[in-house]
Amino acid sequence: MTDKLPDNGGYVAAAYLVFLALLLIYVAIMAVRAAGTERELSELSRLLAEREGESDPSEAEVPA
Repeated sequence: MTDKLPDNGGYVAAAYLVFLALLLIYVAIMAVRAAGTERELSELSRLLAEREGESDPSEAEVPA
């Protein structure tokens, strides 16, 4: 007795490709948002350093 697998392997492959594409788009969007957040944080750190009169923003103490 031999059971034959259904011939819908193309649909399964297409579903995996769609899932992979959506996953890559999601990761790209999150990377762009993280970069924007990092830019905004460095700008806020610079503004805080200017407000406190420090010359080096990397040494600015950020309140918790």
